[in-house]
Amino acid sequence: MKGRIAVIVMALLLVFYLVLVGWRAVLFVQSGEPIGIIIGVALIVLPLIGAWALVREISFGTRCERLVKQLDAEGELPVNDLPSRPSGRPYRDAADAQFPQYQAAVDAAPQDWRAWFRLGLAYDASGDRRRARSALRTAMALEKTAS
Repeated sequence: MKGRIAVIVMALLLVFYLVLVGWRAVLFVQSGEPIGIIIGVALIVLPLIGAWALVREISFGTRCERLVKQLDAEGELPVNDLPSRPSGRPYRDAADAQFPQYQAAVDAAPQDWRAWFRLGLAYDASGDRRRARSALRTAMALEKTAS
């Protein structure tokens, strides 16, 4: 729940920022000065890129959450029994020890989105965020084609 509240707050702050910066950008563009126009365009483009990135992240998180709920309902969500630090992050050695079973499941069933999703969770537990996101995206694509 805290994550959702944080996302909502960030999205509202971004909208507020876009309104304020957009107003300033228009004023810069209307100045007629070449440097003012360049600054105005930058003030329009850069926040739009930020908004696009935020929308992508929210979409990714929403889709992940939906797949977690589906795996949990099916009883196929892996049990998080790894020893963890006080922060809640698992110790990497323990996560790395469990990793081969998830990799083997993907090798055995490369078209199974559930195996890919569990592999993504294993990558995340091992601290490899880039591969975790890649595996989760693969799981989402496979689940979409399976539906």
